[in-house]
Order: sequence, then C-alpha cells, then structure tokens
Amino acid sequence: MTPSQTPTLDTSTIRIIGSEDRHVAHNYHPLPVVIARGEGAWVTDVEGKRYLDLLSAYSALNFGHRHPALVAAAEEQLGRLTLTSRAYHNDQLGAFAEALARLCGKDLVLPMNTGAEAVETGLKVARAWAYRVKGVAQDAATVVVANGNFHGRTTTIVGFSDDPQAHDDFGPFAPGFVSVPYGDAAAIEAAITPQTAAVLIEPIQGEAGVVIPPDGFLREVRDICTKHNVLLIADEIQSGLGRVGETFACDREGVVPDVYLLGKALGGGILPLSAVVADEAVLGVIRPGEHGSTFGGNPLASAIGLRVVEMLASGEFQTRAKALGEHLEAKLAELVGHGVTGVRVAGLWAGVDVDPARGTGREIAERLLGRGVLVKDTHGQTIRIAPPLVVRATELDWAIEQLKLVLDA
Repeated sequence: MTPSQTPTLDTSTIRIIGSEDRHVAHNYHPLPVVIARGEGAWVTDVEGKRYLDLLSAYSALNFGHRHPALVAAAEEQLGRLTLTSRAYHNDQLGAFAEALARLCGKDLVLPMNTGAEAVETGLKVARAWAYRVKGVAQDAATVVVANGNFHGRTTTIVGFSDDPQAHDDFGPFAPGFVSVPYGDAAAIEAAITPQTAAVLIEPIQGEAGVVIPPDGFLREVRDICTKHNVLLIADEIQSGLGRVGETFACDREGVVPDVYLLGKALGGGILPLSAVVADEAVLGVIRPGEHGSTFGGNPLASAIGLRVVEMLASGEFQTRAKALGEHLEAKLAELVGHGVTGVRVAGLWAGVDVDPARGTGREIAERLLGRGVLVKDTHGQTIRIAPPLVVRATELDWAIEQLKLVLDA
C-alpha cells in the first residue's frame, strides 16, 4: 500500500459500517475503521489491524485505553453498586467531590455526566449568581462568549456558536449572549455591562483547531472579570486534566477562574462524568430541586473519577505531557513548509494546518488511517493530534514519520 492510499475494507468492516449507516442517525462522519479493542495508546480493528490513537476520543482518553488503575476501580465498584440517583447518598460521591475540589482549589463540586451538561449547568449557576448575589434585574443577565467557541451541542450552546454547521436550522435560540473575537481582552471588557454575569471562555479552543490565545490574554481576562465583578468560567473540558502539560490550561498563565467546567478525561474514558467546580460563594447559590441529574454523581462514575483525580494529584501525567509535548512540537515544526502551513502545540495537543495542495484535512486523516495512525480533521484543512498521555516518544516519532510520508506522497 502506498502512502497516499486509503485502506481497503474487508467484508466484516463493510457489514458493520453498513449496519451503522442504515440504523444510526448520520450525525457523525466517522473514518472507515471499526475498532474492537484498545490498550494504552493503541487500538485494534475487527480485522486485527493495529492503529496508534492520536485523537484520544477528543481528550476523553487522556490516560489511554483501559488504564489498569481505572479499570480496576470500575470493576471493583461494578461488584458493589452502580446507581442510586441523588435521592439518596452513596459512599463514593463525597470522596470524589472532596478530592476534585482540592485539585481545583475550590469548595464545591456539582457533578453531571457530559461536557455539554457541565456548560449548561455553569450558565445556570452564573445567572442565579447574577440575580441572587450581584443584583442584576431578573431575566436581564448576559454572558460574554468568544467567536470560534465550541462548548457542546445543546440548543442553548449552539445558539451562540458562529459555526454554521452547529448553528444553522436549530433556532430559535436563547438570548443573553454577547460574542467577541477570541484572544481580544479589550473586546471582552468593552462587552461587559452592569448586567453581565460571566465570561465563558476556552483557555485553548480545541474544536477550532487548537487555537492558543496570545500570551497574557487569560491574565487580562481574569483582571477584567475581577474589576467588573463578573464570573470567569473556564471551559476546561478538552484542555484540562493534564492534556497541556499542566493540570488545567489556565495554569499556563497562573490564572484561577471562578468556575471550572470539567468533563471528558474526568471519566477515565470509561463513563461520562463532568463537573462544575467553584467556591461556596458561587456554587452555593443553587438550592435543592433547582438542578440535577439522575445519573449525575452516580457511585460508579464517582469511583472512577476519584481514581482519575488521584492519578493527577501526583503530577506524573502533567510532567509527561509537557516533556512529550515539547518533543512533538519540535517534530511537527520540521514539517512547516513541507505540506504543513502552520502548527499550534500546547502539551500533547496540536493543531496542524495542511497545505491545500497536499489535500484536505479529511483526506490526510484517511491516508494516515491507511498507515496505522488515527487523527481527525476539523474545519477543512486542520488535523488535531491529541494522543493519550501514556504515549511514548518513539511512537510519536513513528506517527510523525507517517504524516511526513503522507504529505510527500
């Protein structure tokens, strides 16, 4: 097989993909591979072919596929208790919440399931805080957001997206959001009024192509929010929990937001688990019955989440991501001008802009699939690289060599 070829599919793969096409709503456009097993940074398809996973389920698999410590926590809890709902206490939630609050340096944790739920919850909390603490007139609170954002796909969230694919044909949308250019602190300050409850920002924009704001941007936004008595909400759902070589992407500038939104890797790649984390003065505005989730804070997810927090508390994964990220950045920099027009790297997270003369991002992803490397495209010409934090330097070297061969083909 030459580097430019996409893989030839066998009968079993065609059958499984065909079944999905017939019976699963077409809300995704997956690469033509059917994965059956995963371990560490590698997955195996139904044909027995192995692939290096450089996507990590959009950072949900920061610790790799089936990390032994996380699997052990899940298996132990599966044998005891999986769900009670929040109608009762369970013996796992308290320990998980205490550990996560300590990791974030905050008082309280509100557990949910998906990242979008965490964002929706954060917005509700910000509005309640605006009315009950700041004194904003009822139903007048606004939230400042950034162009190019991706915070999920619920109708509230896509209402303030400027991506036509996410936004168009899904209205009418909820009011109360003001969008400004990403990375422009002055624009954020200009958008703030006495009715502003919060600034909701991704410290690094993932879906946009790993877009990193200018140095000092987050510190400026922190100062602006403090000055105007506005909550700074950091969506760390993709960027947090070790991905960028720090526990949180905000740590890169020494910034502490008022509210952390967490998800993806918090569930260890095993279960959906998300959380809103803030101090009592903010999260304490929510009263019993005003917000909840049947599965939020369930004992199985809590047991896994506790183990995730314990693993992060050692700092091992953050240190590893930082060192390997520097290695990755050096390798990718060699490709600029040779099929790559730009590279952005933060820890083990990279956006690689492909020269249109070499193909689209999708075409490059398909060709890499044929060489045993899994990546995914975004916004036409960009591919994202986000390997599990357990990946080895030699594996990264091999993957970049495959990318070089694909670009040169």
